[in-house]
Amino acid sequence: MTSGWREQLHRKLIVSCQALPGSPLRDPAVIAALARCAVLGGAAGVRIDGPDDVAAVRRVVDVPIVGLYKRRGRTVYITPTFAEARALADAGADIIAVQATRERNADEAADPLPALIERVHIECRLPVMADVSTPDEGRAAAAGGADLVATTMAGYTPHSAQTAGPDLDVVRALVRDVAVPVVAEGRITNPEEAVAALRAGAWAVVVGRAITMPEAITERFVHAIARAAGEA
Repeated sequence: MTSGWREQLHRKLIVSCQALPGSPLRDPAVIAALARCAVLGGAAGVRIDGPDDVAAVRRVVDVPIVGLYKRRGRTVYITPTFAEARALADAGADIIAVQATRERNADEAADPLPALIERVHIECRLPVMADVSTPDEGRAAAAGGADLVATTMAGYTPHSAQTAGPDLDVVRALVRDVAVPVVAEGRITNPEEAVAALRAGAWAVVVGRAITMPEAITERFVHAIARAAGEA
């Protein structure tokens, strides 16, 4: 397992390049182009969903790739089993992201977290990023061997706080309580919020839809204009 990713990503921006099913961007070649744009803009790493997209991105960028494998419609939908992790590793991912929320404990179709982390370490020789929604989940993931803990799921589970912006309280709690790097991710919509996450102690910051999802970017402008028009 290489440690080079630590120097490359520390206190830097990771851009999540993904597209929802049905999006005009839902094509590996387009995702690869988005990743290239992110790297040209200075991103130190990218976060990519699925082995086809990971392989396409690996061919065009040389920054660390955080690979995840979404299985939509499942309770644990981010890299639920080792099979998905293995596919990401074979496609060229440098870090494997896995859902590490409490739902995994009750999902018989998902591999138990410590066992999954151990297999990724031993068989893929790659680090694991645990996507959590609460400080308790982050502490458990770190104790279970995760190499990084990310706040990706904060606000997206019924047992986590539903905040309008990034949940920096979760970032601060994890920075205080775990010895592994803490990555801020989720609802970071502008540079000021990214800087606030770093000031809260985040080791690195992930930004996705605010950079790489034109539908979401357009929607923000449309809603703002609609509000202003209603006030006129």
